[in-house]
Amino acid sequence: MQRLFSMFPDGWPGRGILLLRLGAGVLLISDGITGLMGAPKLESVTLQAIAAGVGIFFLVGLWTPIAGALVAVTEIGIAISGTAHLRSALLLAAIASALALLGPGAWSIDALLFGRKRLDL
Repeated sequence: MQRLFSMFPDGWPGRGILLLRLGAGVLLISDGITGLMGAPKLESVTLQAIAAGVGIFFLVGLWTPIAGALVAVTEIGIAISGTAHLRSALLLAAIASALALLGPGAWSIDALLFGRKRLDL
């Protein structure tokens, strides 16, 4: 898993990635719950449920590259299916793609599990 990330930045870059993750996660969960409450189409319900579930992974920073790719694909699917919130879907797809490429940052479960370890001999 270490090969998927170039680094786990901390400091200001890490805080920026944390803000991206938190913002995208909250929006995905909110949009997913809203979509599940009033969506009559089965395809839309499935895509909203996937997006809401993956939003939880963004909040905690777990499997960020996989979650980012999955959100990007589902949000593009939601945009193609004719949603009323085209801008929101495209923006979330762009943020998810950026997070998939950047990685989770230092404040994440991925950093704890797969981050660089220091070995003192």
